[in-house]
Formats: sequence, C-alpha cells, structure tokens
Amino acid sequence: QFDGVWQTAVLVAASLLCITFHETCHGLAAYRLGDNTAKRMGRLSLNPLKHVDLMGLIMMALFRFGWAKPVPINTRNFKHPRKDELIVSLAGVATNLIIAFVTLGVVYVLQIFTSVESVILDNILSSMFFINLAFFVFNLLPIPPLDGSHALNLAVSALFGPLVGLSLIH
Repeated sequence: QFDGVWQTAVLVAASLLCITFHETCHGLAAYRLGDNTAKRMGRLSLNPLKHVDLMGLIMMALFRFGWAKPVPINTRNFKHPRKDELIVSLAGVATNLIIAFVTLGVVYVLQIFTSVESVILDNILSSMFFINLAFFVFNLLPIPPLDGSHALNLAVSALFGPLVGLSLIH
C-alpha cells in the first residue's frame, strides 16, 4: 500500500516541477518578446501554486493525466506576432525536453562517478525524465489547447494564409 502512495507522491511532485517550469518558460518567452501579461498576473514564478489547476492536479494523482492553468499571453504586444507566438508555444516543450536530458545527465553522473545506491533517488529521477519526455511529446500534439496546435496553426497560416487570407485552424 505504501508503494502506491509513494509512487503517487513522486508522480505528483515531479509533475508539479515539470508543469511549473513549462508554464514559467512560456511566460518568460512572452516577456522577452515584449508581452508582460504573464508578469502582470504573477505567472513568471517558480511557485507551483501559481500554475496549478486544482482539478488538473487531482486528475493527475488519481488517473495519471492532468493539466495546468495556461499562461496568458497577448500577441498584440509582440513585434512579430506569428513568429513570437510560435516561439512562446515551443518554449514550454523545449523546456521539458531540456529538463529530461539534464535529468538523464544527472543519472549518468551519479552512476559513473558516485556509489550512491538509492531507490528513492532513482525513482524520483526516472519519474522526472519520463514525465518531462511525456510532456514534451504530448504537448506537441496538434490538438487545442496544446502547444502543438498553436505551432500547426501558425505553420498552416504561414503557408496557406496568403492564398486564402485567413487562419485555417484556431
């Protein structure tokens, strides 16, 4: 029974870290590109409580699937709205991929250069790796409101928008 509780606690903690960095990086990218909406709303924070959607967190704990509050952006504040929105959309998934590989590097360093034998540490690090990798892949799906849908919309608009004069997917 304790193993199930421990696994759920590790999953929720690792998910909170992944979500927090993912959403914060969306906001940071938008801020760097001229939109201060996330900053004004207090969302440029590594405090998980700023990004957690309570129902999404409960669903993560119970069903291993959840969500966070999306970081608000206002594309009218961007100098290059289409390109900048794409950068903001990809900032979160890029962060998850980077964290996954940094975690893998930590595992490698621990295995090669130390004699640390910790089931708990292995459990936490492997969860961090796989959850970040899963977030990366999942968020690239072209399904609204995921980041992949924004990227697809912008790509389709860039390719076909001049031909039809509008955004095809939104």
